[in-house]
Amino acid sequence: MMNADTLAEESLAAIEAAADSSALEAVRVSLLGRNGSIAGQLRALGSLEPAARRARGQALNRIRDLVQERITERGRAFRAEERRQLLARDGVDLTLPVRPELTGSLHPVSQVTEEVAAIFADLGFDLQEGPEIETEFYNFDALNIPPEHPARQEHDTFFFPDGGEGAERRVLRTHTSNVQIRTLRLGPPVRFIAAGRTYRCDSDLTHTPMFHQVEGMAIDHDVHMGHLRWTLEEFLKAFFEADRVELRFRASHFPFTEPSAEVDVRCSWKDGRLVIGEGENWLEILGCGMTHPNVIRACGVDPEVWQGFAFGIGIDRLAMLKYGMPDLRAFFDGDMRWLRHYGFHSADAPSVHAGITRSAGAGR
Repeated sequence: MMNADTLAEESLAAIEAAADSSALEAVRVSLLGRNGSIAGQLRALGSLEPAARRARGQALNRIRDLVQERITERGRAFRAEERRQLLARDGVDLTLPVRPELTGSLHPVSQVTEEVAAIFADLGFDLQEGPEIETEFYNFDALNIPPEHPARQEHDTFFFPDGGEGAERRVLRTHTSNVQIRTLRLGPPVRFIAAGRTYRCDSDLTHTPMFHQVEGMAIDHDVHMGHLRWTLEEFLKAFFEADRVELRFRASHFPFTEPSAEVDVRCSWKDGRLVIGEGENWLEILGCGMTHPNVIRACGVDPEVWQGFAFGIGIDRLAMLKYGMPDLRAFFDGDMRWLRHYGFHSADAPSVHAGITRSAGAGR
C-alpha cells in the first residue's frame, strides 16, 4: 500500500504536468476515476485493522479533496487561457478603423420605412404588422371590394391554387390594408400605420411585381377630414423637411373610403431635385379618404358610433422622389454599385428631433 505522502506528491505532480484540458481530464480519471489510484487505495482499506483503517481513510480523503481542488484550479486556468487564445485569434480590435470592404449600408427602402415610422410615431401612431399571404376576406371582402372589381382578376393579382371545396382562396396581399381590418377587429379606438411588402402583376419604370406600402388608419369618435389633412401635412413636412406644404385634394374613388381623394403636393424641380412646398407644379403623392362605413361594419364595429380616416403611400415612390432614383426596378437588382451609391449608414437612425433626412452614399 502506497505511502500517503508519496501518493499526494505523485498525484499533484501529475496534475502539474498536464499540458492542456484533455491531458488534465486524463489525469483526473487516472486519480479519481472508478479504477483510479486513489479509488484503489480507498478500496484497500478493508484489509486494515479498525484503528489503522480510520487513520488511513482520513489521510486518503484529505488527499482526494486536495487533488480535486487542484484539478479544479488547473482546469479554470486552462479554460481562461483557451478563451484568451480564442479571442486573440478571432477577436476584433474595436480601436481599428473599419475596412472599407466590410462596410455595409442600409437599403433605401429600409431607410425610408424607418423615416416614415419615426415620423408617425411622433404623431402618436402605433406600428402594426400582418401576413403577406392573406385570405380574400381580409384582402378584398372586408375592404368593400366587390367580386367583379378588376383588382380581383387573375391578370392583376397573385392567387394561390384553389385549396379545395370549402377552403377560402388565398392571395399575396395587394396592399397593406389587410392590416387595417385585422387591427380594427380587435376594437376601436385605433391609430396606427402598417408598412410592408405588397404584390401585383405589374412591371415598368415605376412598378414592380413586389413593392412596399405604408397604410395609416385612425378610428375614434368625431374624427373628420380636417384631422386627415393635418396628419398628412405634418408627415410631408417632416419627411421632406419643408417649412410648409400645400396640399390639393382631388375627388377620387376607392372602395374602402368614402369620400376618397388623391392628394397632390405643390412642388418644383431645381437642378433635377424635387423641392416640396414651393413652385407652380403639383405632384401626386398618395391616396386617402374617410373609412367607408362598410369597412367599419365588416370589422364588427358600429359606423354610427365610430368613424375615421385611412391613407396609403408607396414607400418605394417616396424613396424615388426624395433621393432622386429614376428607375424602381433598380431597387431589386442587387447591384452593389447602386447599393453603395444610394445606401445609408446602418447606424444612422432617423429621428424627428435629430433630423429625418440622411445623405445617400453612406455605404461607399
